[in-house]
Amino acid sequence: MIFIENEHIIASFSAKGAELQSIKGTDSETEYMWSGDANYWAKFSPILFPIVGAIKDESYLFEGKEYHLPRHGFARDMEFEYHHVNEQEIVFTLKNSEATLKVYPFEFMLSVRYRIHGASLCCIYEVSNPSANELLFSIGAHPAFAAPLNKQGIYTDYYLQFNKDEAITFHHIVDNLISDKTTTIKLQDGKLPLIHELFYDDALVIKNLKSDSISLLNTKNYNGLDFHFKDFPYFGIWAAKDADFVCLEPWCGIADGINHNQQLRDKEGIISLEAKGEWQRTWQVTCF
Repeated sequence: MIFIENEHIIASFSAKGAELQSIKGTDSETEYMWSGDANYWAKFSPILFPIVGAIKDESYLFEGKEYHLPRHGFARDMEFEYHHVNEQEIVFTLKNSEATLKVYPFEFMLSVRYRIHGASLCCIYEVSNPSANELLFSIGAHPAFAAPLNKQGIYTDYYLQFNKDEAITFHHIVDNLISDKTTTIKLQDGKLPLIHELFYDDALVIKNLKSDSISLLNTKNYNGLDFHFKDFPYFGIWAAKDADFVCLEPWCGIADGINHNQQLRDKEGIISLEAKGEWQRTWQVTCF
């Protein structure tokens, strides 16, 4: 296990997928991340790249050729190189290879930088285009936070506090694709109570979220966390059926719609990065 730490928190990672697997208070030993229980969901915080969600028939078209990618892309299952900047910062990198070019015909370098300061962990996605051609990609976060935290209370003691929304409207997922059907949930004082049934039909996929901060809080004054993000046009909220966690997922990209033409260039949310260009986004979690 790879880790960085300070006097407040210790964060642990795996080189496979550059995956954040644990954030623990150094004094309280409160664990803020999901346990990775394979009976429900064996991952912790996969990185979604070069697509977010599923593509129609697991295939897409680019410049007249068909390619195949699994749901959420390949980065989460690949070994990243890494180096410690110092005791409180680490950088993981993944570059294109013969294997990636067979399914994704683009040169790229993806760097995932994790940095801790105080009781906060910051994750920075950096995408570089080393080629003379454009790079088309999507990227998203998928961190799963424990609820209850540190076995304090039960799932229904917890709620999500949105800082700017009075209601959320989410798109329903049909066969892993985004449908036009939506449901709106009104939030009382910005609060979304957590119940397992909320996720029985898959994730809540939101295209018009106003909030840039969501807190995981509870009615019993146990531990909690603040999750901050900016310039991610899509957001997913998800948990495996009856599992004691909630995923807070800022995305630059989204799964295909059910009527998508499968052309990568026409994919909703796809990012076009110019030759030799660089791109960056950041999210942060603060624990208390």
